Amino acid sequence: MSAAAVPRLRVNWLGLALPAGLLLALELWLRLSNITTESLAPPSEVFVTLLENLANGRLPAATLKTLTGAFGGLLMGGIPGLLLGIAFALVPALDRAMEVTIEALRPIPSVALLPVALMVFGFGYGMEFAIVGKSCFFMMLILTRAAVRGVEPRLREVSRVLRLSKPAMVWKIILPAILPRLFVAFRLGASLALVVSVTIEIAVNPQGLGYEIMTAREALRPDLMLACFIWIGLVGLGLNAGLLLAQRKLFGRAALAGEGVK
Repeated sequence: MSAAAVPRLRVNWLGLALPAGLLLALELWLRLSNITTESLAPPSEVFVTLLENLANGRLPAATLKTLTGAFGGLLMGGIPGLLLGIAFALVPALDRAMEVTIEALRPIPSVALLPVALMVFGFGYGMEFAIVGKSCFFMMLILTRAAVRGVEPRLREVSRVLRLSKPAMVWKIILPAILPRLFVAFRLGASLALVVSVTIEIAVNPQGLGYEIMTAREALRPDLMLACFIWIGLVGLGLNAGLLLAQRKLFGRAALAGEGVK
């Protein structure tokens, strides 16, 4: 493999300077002022706690539960959203018939459905799948519908010339044309699913990273609580970076145009 074929890893030193400076300032302030607080901990203690809980398996186990809830809900809501988004874009009458229903349900906050989901599914993955799925369903539906509507009219003309059926047109013309935009929707959906999943665990579901935050708060462990915050941010950052790399590998740099990614 040539050197040109190997993607270069660029470190944004300027972007890292601000959080590093803030952490250093916080460390110095807490150490020099001798302030005793139950809501803050020196960054050095937070870092040590983070490493300890990664080493003993506590955070990896919680991360697995959170990601299971996030991606399970993403698939549960994303696949129907994808299919209905294609259907709404190709059948305007169906889109008009469902418009009022979709627009009435879409603004309802996912967290507002927690009492209903708790009564129906109880604690565990079922409730998390349902709430995360609701959030991802509408996002995938809207982005997929917009992607299909943005397909070049000439491609649809080709399908008519070839006398393709609707399913054949979707499979051979529409899906290949919108695949890069669908991957972007999936990447955005993954980030949304992670946020909603952690929120559910903080609110009611006794599992995952959100529950670890609440446990640390009740135990008056600000170092562990802040370590969980940092770890969630790192998980989200790594998830997005991995999906961006996959997007670049699958679709090239052109698929990242307009996203500020180089």
